[in-house]
Amino acid sequence: MVTIKDIANSAGVSIATVSRVLNFDEKLNVTDITKQRIFQVAEELNYVKKNDKNIKKSTFKVAIANWYTEKEEVLDPYYLSIRLAVEKKCASENIEVVKLSPLFNIGLKEVDGIIAIGKFGIRELEKLKTVSENIVFVDSSPQSDVYDSVVCDLKYATINILNYLEKLGHKKIGFISGIEYINDGKDIFVDRRERTYKEEMRLRGVDYKTNLYIGKFTPQSGYELMKKALQDKNDITAYIVANDSMAIGAYRAISEASLRIPEDISVISYNDNITSQFIVPPLTTVKIYMEFMGETAVELIIEQLKEEREIPKKVVIPTKIIKRGSCSQIKTNS
Repeated sequence: MVTIKDIANSAGVSIATVSRVLNFDEKLNVTDITKQRIFQVAEELNYVKKNDKNIKKSTFKVAIANWYTEKEEVLDPYYLSIRLAVEKKCASENIEVVKLSPLFNIGLKEVDGIIAIGKFGIRELEKLKTVSENIVFVDSSPQSDVYDSVVCDLKYATINILNYLEKLGHKKIGFISGIEYINDGKDIFVDRRERTYKEEMRLRGVDYKTNLYIGKFTPQSGYELMKKALQDKNDITAYIVANDSMAIGAYRAISEASLRIPEDISVISYNDNITSQFIVPPLTTVKIYMEFMGETAVELIIEQLKEEREIPKKVVIPTKIIKRGSCSQIKTNS
């Protein structure tokens, strides 16, 4: 298991700095470059290289279109993990990597394909097509009848979370999530986690509207939403939080309210970022295999380019609940 000391030694910073960065301490006065280096080192140390000795080397040039900016990657390392996995896999396959700007408008013409990481709509797709027709999407699937994509099964993950919390005796379950935009910020991307939560609550006959809190996918928003939820005094005993970064903010709000995790409130999240194992108590979270998603995207683009495949593939990666210390059984009066 990777330790904070390991990360600090490799990044060339103090243990205290690593701890504060991984906990998204807003009072810490270090540059975004330093924060990104710490997250990158953490991911690299935690990265387990898969055995790809049977894949022949190639000499393609692939562009990475990253939906997040580098600053946004620091606040939510989910896409950072995917990008690093893509870059590592490309390096192992002798594939040259270039980066497209977030606006996808730098006019690259001499690339063989694109790996697009994040949420993309039709407008963004039209821009990407001007660079290359060979595109693999990671974490979204626009026009799945035309383009390859790699996504994770968030619907099944959310159903598993609800079943897990209900087995622990939780009957009133809240949901904290964020809003994302596509098509140059003009349209809302409908989040599968939130949508599944609503569907499952309706099936259970639960009025979820007062239990749902929506903001941004950032630690600060997680803090503000949890603070509001606690002020509402709605008797919720467990919260599903849409990502680990938001959960860290939620932890802070719960602590400031002099409540304990999991004794007073259980918290469960998604992603299993490197940060989740270092907070107190360690975060119960759904493991999303970001490294595998990135590697699979590279394999798909190689497959497209080598075989000139006409039928697109949509690869759905399963998930797994990693049970740690932030969820507990509801105590019943005997």
